Amino acid sequence: MPQVEREIELKPVVLITGARQCGKTTLCKMISEKHGFGYVSLADRRERAMAEKDPELFLNIHPAPLIIDEAQYAKGLFAALESVIDERKFRTGSNEGMYILTGSQIYRLMEDVSESMAGRVSIIRMSPLSISEIAGRDEPPFEVDIERCIERSTSLSTDAQDIFKRMVRGSYPELFQKPRLKTSKFYSDYLDTYIARDVSEIINLKDKDKFLRFVEVAASLTGQELVYETICNAVGVTIPTVESWLRILQLGGIIHLLPAYVERSTVKRVVKRPKLYFCDTGLACYLARIFDPESLRAGYLSGPMLETFIVNEILKTYSNNTESAGFYYYRDSKKNEIDLIMLKNGELTLIESKAGTNFGSDDLKAFRLLKKSDYTIGPSCIICLTDKAYPLMEGVYALPVTSI
Repeated sequence: MPQVEREIELKPVVLITGARQCGKTTLCKMISEKHGFGYVSLADRRERAMAEKDPELFLNIHPAPLIIDEAQYAKGLFAALESVIDERKFRTGSNEGMYILTGSQIYRLMEDVSESMAGRVSIIRMSPLSISEIAGRDEPPFEVDIERCIERSTSLSTDAQDIFKRMVRGSYPELFQKPRLKTSKFYSDYLDTYIARDVSEIINLKDKDKFLRFVEVAASLTGQELVYETICNAVGVTIPTVESWLRILQLGGIIHLLPAYVERSTVKRVVKRPKLYFCDTGLACYLARIFDPESLRAGYLSGPMLETFIVNEILKTYSNNTESAGFYYYRDSKKNEIDLIMLKNGELTLIESKAGTNFGSDDLKAFRLLKKSDYTIGPSCIICLTDKAYPLMEGVYALPVTSI
C-alpha cells in the first residue's frame, strides 16, 4: 500500500497490474476505505455497458476520486478519462489522485493506457504475497544489516520443512484465506482461466496443449539462464514463437527476467543472457508436477526453486515499498555465478542462495571475482536453510530465509 499511497499524490491515474488472484481488488478496497475513493467494478454488466456506451455519463455518476476495477472491459472509457483529467488540470491546476485502475487482463489495459493516457499514469506491478505479508510483520527493503537480519529471523521462527511447504503451496492470497483449498485444485483452475481468458484474448492460440507444454517447460527452467533453443527443442516451436509466448508470460505476471551484470571489469568474460524466474513457486511446482514438499526437497529442482523463492522475496521487499535498486545476476564463461547482485547507492550487495545449512569462505569464490568492480562491495550474504545467522568472512554472512 505505501507505494500506491505515494503515487496517488504524484499522478492523476495509478494503474495496478499483476497476475490473476494476487490481491489487486483487496488492495483497492483497503485504499477505498482509508482514502475515501469510490469503488466500481466493470465485472458488473450494467456498469460495464454504461462505461462503454456512455463513458461521460459513467464518470458523472461515479466522480473522482474513484477506483475502477476490471477496467479493461470498457475500452471506450479511456478517452473520457483523459478528457476529465485534463479538464481538472485546466480548471484547478491540479489533477493528482483522481483514479486508480486495475484489472486481470493486463495486456488490454496496457494497450488502452498507452493509447490514451501517456504521461498521466503511474504503473504499479503487484506480486503474490511475501513471507512478511503472510506473517503480518513489517517489510523494509532487504539489506545485509546483520543486526536487523538477526532480529527479523528470530521474530519469524520456521524450519526448512516449512520453507519447502510454503514453496509448494505458493503465495496467492486465496490459498491462505482458505486453508482447506487443495493446492492442485487452485492451480488447475488458475491455469484454465489464465489460458482460456487472458492468453486466448490476445493471440490466436491454435494449440492450447502446446502452449501449456511451453509453460511447463519454462517452469522446469526457473532459476536458470534463458536459452531459447532449449525451449524450442522441448516444445517443438520456433524462436519467434517462444519470444512471443515469453512476453505474454511476462505481461501476465507469471515470469520475470533477471538481467546479467556487466561492467567494465567483467565485460569480456560474462554471460549476457538473462535468467528466467517464475513469480510464484507454487505455480512453478504444479507445472513441474511437484505436489508435496518432500518430493521438491529430494528432486533436482530443489535448488532452483529455493533460489526462485529467495530472489522473489527480496524483490518483493522493494516492489512493496517506495525504494528502488538495480538487480542482476553474475555468471562468467567458467560458470562462476552469483545468484543476485543488488546495486544501490553506489554499492554492490552480493547474494547467494543455497539449500544447505553449513558453509564457509570456500563457498564464496565467485564473490572474489568482483573485487575489481567499479563499485564498492558492501555487506553480502548466502541466504540458506540455516536457522541462525553466522559469519563466513569479513562482511559476509550466512542468513536464514526469514531474515529477508
